[in-house]
Amino acid sequence: MTDIPLNAIVGSSGRYKEFTRDFLPGKTVDADRWIRVKLAMIGARGVPPIEAYRIGDVYFVLDGNHRVSVAREMGLTHLEGYVTEVKTRLALSANVRPDDLIVQAEYTDFLERTQQDVLRPDADLRLTASGRYPILLEHIDVHRYYLGLDQRREIPYAEAFTSWFDNVYLPVVQVIRERGLLRDFPERTETDLYLWISQHRGELEKALGWQISADTTARDLKPHHDAGHRSIPARERLLQVLTVDQHPATQRVPTAEQLRPRPERKDRVVDALLVAIDGEESGWNALDQALLTARQENARLLGLHVVPTEDRRSSPQVKAIEEAFEQRCRNAQISGRLAVDVGKTAETICKRARWADLVITGLVPPAKGGIRTRLGSEFRTLMRCCPRSVLVVPGKYGPPQHALLAYDGGPKSEAALYAATYLAGWRSLTLAIVTVSDSVQRASRIQAPARSYLEQHSIQAEWIPRKGPVAQRILQEAREREIDLILMGGYGSIAMVEAVFGSTVDDVLRMSKSPVLILM
Repeated sequence: MTDIPLNAIVGSSGRYKEFTRDFLPGKTVDADRWIRVKLAMIGARGVPPIEAYRIGDVYFVLDGNHRVSVAREMGLTHLEGYVTEVKTRLALSANVRPDDLIVQAEYTDFLERTQQDVLRPDADLRLTASGRYPILLEHIDVHRYYLGLDQRREIPYAEAFTSWFDNVYLPVVQVIRERGLLRDFPERTETDLYLWISQHRGELEKALGWQISADTTARDLKPHHDAGHRSIPARERLLQVLTVDQHPATQRVPTAEQLRPRPERKDRVVDALLVAIDGEESGWNALDQALLTARQENARLLGLHVVPTEDRRSSPQVKAIEEAFEQRCRNAQISGRLAVDVGKTAETICKRARWADLVITGLVPPAKGGIRTRLGSEFRTLMRCCPRSVLVVPGKYGPPQHALLAYDGGPKSEAALYAATYLAGWRSLTLAIVTVSDSVQRASRIQAPARSYLEQHSIQAEWIPRKGPVAQRILQEAREREIDLILMGGYGSIAMVEAVFGSTVDDVLRMSKSPVLILM
């Protein structure tokens, strides 16, 4: 740390548009913050040192622009600061941005340290902002440390760099490419977005108490682009795996754990499962089903327990639930994390469901009652508002073997058809498809597009056209065939009407003895 002469500070790195060259606040500067900084500087507590780059005899501020601005206004001559000297062969002219010189110098140091141009000559690790290459080097150092712990030996830096590049960096870049994120950030690079995703991923994991994948974090990179549209990642992956062009439905700060070497994981439809644990038998049954599903799909398990008030977080009951959750995960040899949150159960599940692909719950609809009962139930809230598909587990079950799809030709039953195709084709479940209408002939016509779709995927199914009361027919066919998983589309678009008069989904869920997967 050194005293930096204020008259030698000639610019700002990265925020040159917010302050003039004399460090007068520009139009974009937060006036309230400027005042708060001044109050701190004239107070007893003071302010921390600034951070700056030195190029020749001049300085550019990396962190502390407000402090420099206030100091000049107060007539000070020096400020304490940490200085990084930038050595460059380029002349500093009036039209050269300091960031360009600093980034280029940092990139040169990065290449000398990593030998990236030799070890991975085709890689493009350019960054557009100063101060980021030291962070990238820190990623490599952390990865090297844990690689050494895992292998119980000193890891040469070159080996650590290539391992980090291949196993940490490239998987994130692959997500960036698959999602086309650079189209939305044309002035940034893949490495810029890698650092953003890594930082945001760490923040999310700290806030949620779960392990979050890079793909899930990337979905949060541009939420404003998705306003009004509820994306369903598991369905997107099903479409990628299963969609045939002729089918009509085709018309539509990193944590240390993140930088540890991890075994390669195969592609899968479901990446993360959210299971709600309430401490009752129904919640533990849901967890057992989630553990089975996590093993089959090689998915991450995100447990959630909701308490009504903050003081209940540390209660003995919650501690017992956490210990039981961890023990069941260990017994199943599945990695899972339980988060404890405060609020209403269904609302909290819906809020957190965006970070998972599938929600598994032991909640069931209330017994048939009045309008107030249906409108006010936690289950109704969950099924109406959840942004992800929901697997409702009414008891204790093993891995499903026989699936029944309730198909009515609507958009949501199309989503259920994709899931059924995946289960039959990739999980080898037997499949029966029931359609209930006002006549058997009409039910057969409704099934025709689905029959053609399954034939294109070489999936065998039993076709069951029926007439009569819909829910009763579905449940009857399930009982006769010893079905252990029912798939159906979620509630219709007129949710209030269904809440008042009831729905087929409610009736099936209320009376089914088997798990029911509701595709949203």
